[in-house]
Amino acid sequence: MRIAMWSGPRNLSTAMMYSFGNRADFAVMDEPFYAAYLAATGVDHPMRAEILAAQDNDPAQVAALCAQPGRPHIYMKHMPHHMLDGFPMEWAKDCVHIHLIRHPARVIASYAAKREAPSFADIGFGQQTALYDQIGGLVIDSADIRADPDGMLRKLCDAIDLPFDPAMLSWPAGARPEDGVWASHWYGAVHKSTGFAGAEGPLPKLSGDERQLLEEALPHYNTLYDQRIK
Repeated sequence: MRIAMWSGPRNLSTAMMYSFGNRADFAVMDEPFYAAYLAATGVDHPMRAEILAAQDNDPAQVAALCAQPGRPHIYMKHMPHHMLDGFPMEWAKDCVHIHLIRHPARVIASYAAKREAPSFADIGFGQQTALYDQIGGLVIDSADIRADPDGMLRKLCDAIDLPFDPAMLSWPAGARPEDGVWASHWYGAVHKSTGFAGAEGPLPKLSGDERQLLEEALPHYNTLYDQRIK
């Protein structure tokens, strides 16, 4: 099985990667198209030079890596906005596609704490709904996972015909060998974790510009939310 987990930034995506990576039967890949995306767009992200040096910048070469088998399974953490027009998608043909979503108010607040003034393109909601329309797949909401990790992961595994493994519910604290080079900037909280955090509190309050971004993102989130595993 080759799983492509699609998620925008500041979601539960790294914890989900650690969850699947803690299974003995899975290898994992952390955002393999990140450097190719940066090289093609020229976007200035934190640790840009380090990312470009650490990963293959050629999307065709990255696609070839994504087409390789795992041990026996492989879990790939992807971001929809990394898949630019013209980037190859043939590698995804035989993947199990899962779309991880999170309420945009939480995404915006968390992203803004790490990188000032995010744009709609930065948070990936438009790209995610477009990708879902293109390739289909399952949808799961991070809030549901945090509220009931055991129950929701069992439902997810059942939906993709994968035996559930209790090892998915916890992992050792600290960095993982499969982490992207950008982990030192973005993964501080998950490196302190040993499992999924509990249910989140009330939605954060946003500034004026952030509220406009929320209004733009909400319809995309709601579209996928209606399709989620319950």
